[in-house]
Amino acid sequence: MLDDWTTLVPVVESERLVLRGHRREDFAECAALWADSVVTRYVGGRPFAVDEVWTKLLRYVGHWAIVGYGYWVVREKASGRFVGEVGFADFQRDIVPSFDGAPEAGWVLSPWSYGKGFATEAVRAATAWLDRAIGPVRTVCMIDLGNTVSMRVAAKCGFREWTRATYKGTPALLFERPL
Repeated sequence: MLDDWTTLVPVVESERLVLRGHRREDFAECAALWADSVVTRYVGGRPFAVDEVWTKLLRYVGHWAIVGYGYWVVREKASGRFVGEVGFADFQRDIVPSFDGAPEAGWVLSPWSYGKGFATEAVRAATAWLDRAIGPVRTVCMIDLGNTVSMRVAAKCGFREWTRATYKGTPALLFERPL
């Protein structure tokens, strides 16, 4: 077993947060996050089973190894408390219009952290890292039509509504952060 694979994943710090690669010991907190119906209301629409969360974690690790970016675990710097996950992915979504090749931003946070500005701070730290690491590139995000909080986070982080689409039968707004 490779214990030090996380050296592939940069550690990113903001004023109040630390973003770092997922570790096996994060799994229980990630599983609890994704099992929470409040969290998944706009992301999948249902709580995730433990095996689905394990698959997510493995996919996050694979992104870093294959495309050079991925998702981080987000922790509060002062306490070390688990805040959630943030990052970029290439999910190869079958969606029209296609945003194939553009890193897709995403964020999901624990309910205890809502209303503290952590999502905006984490997304800004992640996009700043992406701009430094691979240069300014167009990035996108997909947000459920009812998720007005994430729409505000996206806007604060430089994303603008691009178009509407349907993904797996669910209407969504596509946002982009142009070059």
